[in-house]
Amino acid sequence: MKERRKPLLPKQKSLALKNPKKQCSQDSSLTQTYLDELKLVRRLSNHTVENYGRDLTALLRFTKNKGHELRSLTRQDLEAFIRELMKGGLSPRSVGRSVACMRGFFRFLLLERNIAENPAEDLHPPRAWSALPRFISIKEVDLLLEQPDTSTPKGLRDRALVELLYATGMRVSELITLKPYDLNLSANYLICTGKGTKQRLVPMGDQAVKWVRQYLEVGRAQLLGKRSSAFVFVNARRGSGLSRVGFWKIIKGYGLKAGIAQELSPHVLRHSFATHLLERGADLRVIQTLLGHADLSSTQIYTHILEARLRVVYDQYHPRE
Repeated sequence: MKERRKPLLPKQKSLALKNPKKQCSQDSSLTQTYLDELKLVRRLSNHTVENYGRDLTALLRFTKNKGHELRSLTRQDLEAFIRELMKGGLSPRSVGRSVACMRGFFRFLLLERNIAENPAEDLHPPRAWSALPRFISIKEVDLLLEQPDTSTPKGLRDRALVELLYATGMRVSELITLKPYDLNLSANYLICTGKGTKQRLVPMGDQAVKWVRQYLEVGRAQLLGKRSSAFVFVNARRGSGLSRVGFWKIIKGYGLKAGIAQELSPHVLRHSFATHLLERGADLRVIQTLLGHADLSSTQIYTHILEARLRVVYDQYHPRE
């Protein structure tokens, strides 16, 4: 026999309006329960949970300013929230993530019987413009790799970092959480733990293996001293693992030193990895696997390179061109 849903009590809403502080606490509790569900049950990455946490905090702020409560929000309220995000300058992609967060959150509230109807059931994000990925040339990659002073432990670490990032196309979160036992340098591959704790095998080139081995044998031990760390790449001062911000500063600093015009980030090197593979004829499905994309549509953004190459070949060889 199917269990009947517990009806919402009308007096819950009136009590919330009379005691806004209590209602704010209840709303915060609901969002935190959902975030715990994402992290502990669905095992989403910390980065994803943090992003959804910011999205829900913004929704709570909007709800409070409007004098509403989460469980009383309507479809019109959510659409007004989306418009507010867009007016605030948030990119369509970020707004889209916020919409996805709201759909999941209100679906969770419905399943937990905290609401009777889901106001976000058919909520859709705004249409995003097609932004091409930023990448650098192979010559600029070579310039970047020449910048670290490999006579120092820190320089050895940084050279190994950049070599490995460009050789594998890993996400920065995957790279900084890499463990020594994830590496198989004798067989030129590593085991990468990506989004949703999904693991994939990623090959490594000879140059990446060479510099990672030198760093592990010489640089890492000097950086750690008498300390120990669970991570491959460690902070030069504290011996702890590198942070995302710390790695971003390293890449940006060497980019400026190399005289590369565009601002560098770990993601630009990831894009460069994928773009250079596609330029040299790699199959899109292979690139999808290497990048850890769950869906091929995420990888198809790189096909602008293939289209440009086809145009060059057409112009060069077509008899009527």
